[in-house]
This record gives sequence, C-alpha cells and structure tokens, in this order.
Amino acid sequence: MQALRYHQFGGPEVLKLETLPDPDVSPDSVLVRMKATALNHLDIWVREGIPGLPIHLPHVPGSDGAGVVVAVGKNVSQWRVGDEVVIQPGTFCGQCDACKRGQEDLCPEYGILGETSPGVMQTLKNYDPVNLGPKPTDLTWEESAALPLAYLTAWNMVMNRAELKAGETVLVQGASSGVGMAAIQIAKYIGATVIATARTAEKRRAAGMVGAHHTLDSADPKMYKEVKSLTRGQGADVVVEHVGQATWQNSLRSLGFAGRLVTCGATTGPVAEVEIRHIFSKRLSILGSTMGSVADFNAVLSLAEKGVLKPWIDRVFPLSEGSAAHEYLVSAHEFGKVVISME
Repeated sequence: MQALRYHQFGGPEVLKLETLPDPDVSPDSVLVRMKATALNHLDIWVREGIPGLPIHLPHVPGSDGAGVVVAVGKNVSQWRVGDEVVIQPGTFCGQCDACKRGQEDLCPEYGILGETSPGVMQTLKNYDPVNLGPKPTDLTWEESAALPLAYLTAWNMVMNRAELKAGETVLVQGASSGVGMAAIQIAKYIGATVIATARTAEKRRAAGMVGAHHTLDSADPKMYKEVKSLTRGQGADVVVEHVGQATWQNSLRSLGFAGRLVTCGATTGPVAEVEIRHIFSKRLSILGSTMGSVADFNAVLSLAEKGVLKPWIDRVFPLSEGSAAHEYLVSAHEFGKVVISME
C-alpha cells in the first residue's frame, strides 16, 4: 500500500509518499480501501508539532476519509465486504460513564485519528467498526470524505452546545472553512437566519450559495454594527466562532442579550481580550466545543443521505501531491474542503 507520512515535524515538505506492507485484517477490525481523504487545519497543526501532544513518528496524517470495505474480522458482524463507508474520526474507550451515556467526545481518553493516533492517508487501513458509517448514496467519494470532522464539529456546536432554534439568528465566522460551511447548512436546516462572514467577495458569494441569508466582511473591525443593523438592533442569538483572535471582539459585540458564543478553534491565535462586564451585563454565554458523539456523526450522515448536507469541494489533489495539498490549505485560498484522491 501507499501512505503519506512524515518522519519529523515541519512544513509541507516533510510529507513523503511511501510504500508500506499491506495490513492484514485483525479479528476485531475492518479493512478499508480508501477512496478519498480530506484535509483539515488540524493536519497542519499536528504536522508542525503541537507542544505537549505526544506523537509517535513516523506519522500518517488525516482524520477524514471514505472508502470500500475489503476484509472483515471474524468477530465483526455489522459490516460486509463491499460496503461503502465514511470514517468516524473520534477514538474513545467505550467503557467510561461518558461513553456509556453516548457522549463519547467527553471520554477522558478521547482522541482523533491523525492526531492522537495514525491517520487515514494510506490506501489500506484497519478500523474499529465504531469508526465507520454508511456512505451517503448520492455523494461522491470526495464529498463523503469531506463530511466527518467538519460536519461532526459543527453539528455539536450548533445543535448541542449552542442549542440553536428555528427563528433565531446565527453569525457564522469564517464561512469559507469546512466548519463554517457545515454550520451554515445545519443552521439553515434548523430554520435559523444565517449571517456569514468571509474575507473576500468571492468567498462571501460562495457562502450565499451554500445557504447564508446575509454575508459580511470578516476583516471589517466594525462588522458587529452590520450584524446589529441586520437584526434591527437586537444582535445575534448565537455566534459560531473558530477563527480566534482576529474575529473575537466582533463576535462578542455581535451577540444580543443572553446570546451564546460557541467556539471550537483559534486559527488566527489563541489569546484574546474579554470585557468581563460585557459578559455579565448582557448575560452572555461562552461555550467550548470539540468534535462530537457517534450519535452526532450518524445524524450528520442521515441528513447527508437525504441531501440536506453536502460539502463544498474546493480542490482535489492526487495522493502523490499531498505536500502541495497541505501548502494550498496553508495559503487559505480555499472555500470549502481540500481533498486528496486515493485512486
């Protein structure tokens, strides 16, 4: 088989396409021939080295993917050879109280494929059966590969943490990202009014095509005033935030009374100032969110099967150009997902 690996941390140049022995299926696993994988900013951070995160080198990156089952372990009953599957990227113990409640993302041992364990960017890989879900019928391999991490994250943010409701207004920062795009589609499905932000007119047009009702320039330091204008002075009920330092002040100021800000990342920097009096006087809530549960993953796949959710693919690279794909993602020119074809 072929795998994209790196033996040291660094820039895109450390990624190498290597030939490795084909894995044998184990009694409790499912062997999948990967058809496509998708990139996330997590792949960049892990490749560069995350302080305090122990990663065994050499490392195979990648959390998102889709493929075909080619072998099934003797102890596995829920999958068959030929099944088309999407990868569920969360790993967990399955035994703790959180796992037993169906809140696997709160497991003390929770991890992510491609971060805390080897990832999906290899042509053949063994998976635990719980890390697989059925591929939506009408999605391409590339679209299916782009679903898991971004849509799982956005679902947990919008549905569980922020508890967005029909008729409310949500501001989605960074609409050009996978999480931003997913949040727009999920919020529109709920019946909320969606205001989305992006840095360029082209990305704002794309956000409108995905489903945003209004689009604003995320680089405008007074953008929150536009949000207030669009909401007749009330402000947004929910802000979906993952950009971080660059948008944090606009995000907080865009919230209305008793508004909820939910964040899953800090791409532009992890440190931002907070006016504490603003928090308590407006009864604001700041909510953290990371990934989601297996039930959340299945909910995403169900809506994708119905055609409600569909990733926007920006560009597809062959596996041999994995380094170029990483470099392209770093350049931040994309709207939607960057995908690697494994065929």
